[in-house]
Amino acid sequence: MAPKKKLLRALAGETTRVPPIWMMRQAGRYLPEYRATRARAGDFLTLCYTPELAAEVTLQPIRRFGFDAAILFADILLLPQALGAELWFEAGEGPRLSTTTTSDQVGALKPAQAAHETLAPVYETVRIVARELPPETALIGFAGAPWTVATYMVAGRGTPDQGPAHRLIAEDRATFSALIEHLTEATVEYLAAQVEAGVEAVKLFDSWAGSLEGRDFDDFAVAPTRRIASALKARFPGLPVIAFPREAGERYAGFARATGVDCVALDNSVDAAWAAGHVQIDGCVQGNLAPQHMVTGGQALIEETRRILRAFSGGPHVFNLGHGITPEADPENVALMVETVRAGV
Repeated sequence: MAPKKKLLRALAGETTRVPPIWMMRQAGRYLPEYRATRARAGDFLTLCYTPELAAEVTLQPIRRFGFDAAILFADILLLPQALGAELWFEAGEGPRLSTTTTSDQVGALKPAQAAHETLAPVYETVRIVARELPPETALIGFAGAPWTVATYMVAGRGTPDQGPAHRLIAEDRATFSALIEHLTEATVEYLAAQVEAGVEAVKLFDSWAGSLEGRDFDDFAVAPTRRIASALKARFPGLPVIAFPREAGERYAGFARATGVDCVALDNSVDAAWAAGHVQIDGCVQGNLAPQHMVTGGQALIEETRRILRAFSGGPHVFNLGHGITPEADPENVALMVETVRAGV
């Protein structure tokens, strides 16, 4: 029987001498081979929905850096598109969605199971990658968490403060709650289909969790994550679930207990020593090197990497950035980070 993959061992709570390592957005614009494949596709959505090309960009950072995990190349807004929202990308400005702000519009969304037809190319990408990955490399699937996806659906775009979603909560909490409910159910089905296609762990990206407070954090960040994790684990016993409630601050503490996830990913605003004492006590943590180090490199990168390794050395840890790698990053700095992690402290 083959030994269990290092990432899966850490997610199961094992403290490894050298932590597994991968990066958020590791398949992306900082790599020249990604840019070449993106040019072949012609546009971003075609890249996402062409399994051979999406699989190629998923595999590129594994070939170059030998990460311990690949993460499916897709986008968090493919799910609302599959539910009936219009999705397009404006050059230089990012994604645009038709807005969903009324009870009638929420009710008009397609049922969760109906999304599979649109998302079938994503599942085929998973099957291709699962066949082609090295045997020691794990495959992570993902989705946007309901709150974060809902903020885009309400506003029709990304916003600096998620103001439109917060206003809808204040003016019509029932409609917003219905949208979260629909997205929660759809996310379970989406991630379950990824698992059936071959992913070995899943991650929920709640990029805008930090703008929620009090009851809203409990209702729209904690509760959906708990329901998704519980439903997936009921279908797939032992499936590892990673949650990333970005900028949750002190709410990172206890998040794993409250939701039942196996690993909490940390942004780089959280001190690693604090997180070791308040978050890692409940299980695996992931993170949390500042992405800027992938641009600037040098001795500061090495020292900060070692500091994080030391802070989390007493428990299960997946080394990662505190947010996605940026297009300005230098691949040589990524290689230096990987080398530093694997050299240990």
